[in-house]
Amino acid sequence: MKPNVRTFIGCGAPYEEAVAAVFGAPFDSTASFRPGSRFASEAMRTDSCGIETWSPYQEADLEDKHVIDIGDLELPFGNPMQAVSEIEQLVRRLLTDGKKPCMIGGEHLVTFGAVCAAAARYKGLHVIHFDAHADLRDDYMGEKLSHATVMRRVWDVVGDGRVYQFGVRSGCREELSWALSHVYTEMFGCRTIGRAVAGIGSAPVYITLDLDVLDPSEFPGTGTPEAGGVSFSELLAALLEARCLNVVGFDICELSPHCDASGVSTALACKTLREMLLAF
Repeated sequence: MKPNVRTFIGCGAPYEEAVAAVFGAPFDSTASFRPGSRFASEAMRTDSCGIETWSPYQEADLEDKHVIDIGDLELPFGNPMQAVSEIEQLVRRLLTDGKKPCMIGGEHLVTFGAVCAAAARYKGLHVIHFDAHADLRDDYMGEKLSHATVMRRVWDVVGDGRVYQFGVRSGCREELSWALSHVYTEMFGCRTIGRAVAGIGSAPVYITLDLDVLDPSEFPGTGTPEAGGVSFSELLAALLEARCLNVVGFDICELSPHCDASGVSTALACKTLREMLLAF
């Protein structure tokens, strides 16, 4: 008899055999509009039974990829610094064990912990960032650790010319002005992903996907919906164009399942995770 443990569909490999590890980082304590992303990982595990392990986009099956779902971290509510530290510790352990970390947020701040661990292991780490928001403020309401500052903290770690942003359509004047001389940003879309791929070459890459990069007409279930986003097809095309990169880890974050009672947003998030696991 198999143990009754719920995992993301197709992610049941033994730890010793797994080449990648899915885990949840259920933290949303700095959410400034609508909270709820801490429920994303469990909702995605439950609803993943509604999709197939086979991808017609990539003609590949998740069951062939040796992925394990190790469950959720228990993160301290209301303590961003400790949460980031615990995420970093787990990702460091996974990388030491030869597993590719695949994190389900949570709010976007969780990315910082994973990038810190990846940058410590891989010299010259680059970061590809899909998001409606620039997230480049140096502080937000006096706080350095926030979903609104996460990419500025990532820049603190990796430096100039190593952050590539796509789909951005929201930010304050100061952060978007600062971005011009420090990061690559394509506003409103993902059409120039090929330029990033060519520029990165064989360098190690971490990919972070804030699902609010998608238009709210397709993905309303997020804490900070922003009109004018990309479609699922456009996002998937950009992700698949990045398949040739040396991706050492990735995350998918900012699904707030309670903001979309229809379940469509959770289903889209599940499908996107499947495609990312197969691609990277």
